[in-house]
Amino acid sequence: MMKISLLISTYNWERALELCLYSVFAQTVKPDEILIADDGSRDETRQLIERLRKKADIPIIHVWHEDDGFRKTVILNKTLLKASHPYIIQIDGDVVLDRNFIADHLDLAAKGYLVCGSRVLLGRHSTTRVLRGWETYPRFFKHSLGFMLNAFRSRILRKYLAERYAKNSMWRVRGCNMAYWLDDFLRVNGYNESLEMWGQEDVELAYRLVHSGVKKKQLKMGGVEFHLYHTLASRANLHYHEEVLHQVIRDKIAWCENGIVKTK
Repeated sequence: MMKISLLISTYNWERALELCLYSVFAQTVKPDEILIADDGSRDETRQLIERLRKKADIPIIHVWHEDDGFRKTVILNKTLLKASHPYIIQIDGDVVLDRNFIADHLDLAAKGYLVCGSRVLLGRHSTTRVLRGWETYPRFFKHSLGFMLNAFRSRILRKYLAERYAKNSMWRVRGCNMAYWLDDFLRVNGYNESLEMWGQEDVELAYRLVHSGVKKKQLKMGGVEFHLYHTLASRANLHYHEEVLHQVIRDKIAWCENGIVKTK
């Protein structure tokens, strides 16, 4: 059996993280450890994690740094230095996982591959119902057609689409639903910490992995997750992020200078 570290990023949304963790505990195939990358949350998040740690049969490692603005790439790198297992499945702390989420990811896991999944993006009303405990999973036919398709599961179609779909969807990368080998991640020096604030840090990482020789699979018809509605993060630095991404694509860059080795 492959050993898995589940990486969860979070910031100051205890109720969402609680639902996310309970959906992890309910998986048909559980991770071997949970790594929580905390970008400076208040003490309530630590208290929640301590409470749920007592209920869990999975080790939970909580890595925190002080709140100094949006520094997601930094805390992800710091947290992955604590990983004990070779395969990383990465999600955000504001998603609720289908009970087969990890099993579906493992169905496509293979050496030399990056796996990128999709999400079902919830609206305000569905999110409120989930947060208040009125629904465990949102009602299927309330989603738009595009998101409805992201909620389907089919092992036959999953296998068929994995590499075919990925050929024309390099840009389809979401840090809230992706998986990679820790060795591959370290070989490209992890996340680029020069990408502060929101946007493209996951896509930039994926391109560098591909430039290093890693191939991409797209996880369709599986790996279902429901992304809770929230206000959008600031896009103030997005133009710079896109400039960095375009350079990585153009010059086929694999290694970033300001990466995980600088956090040691």
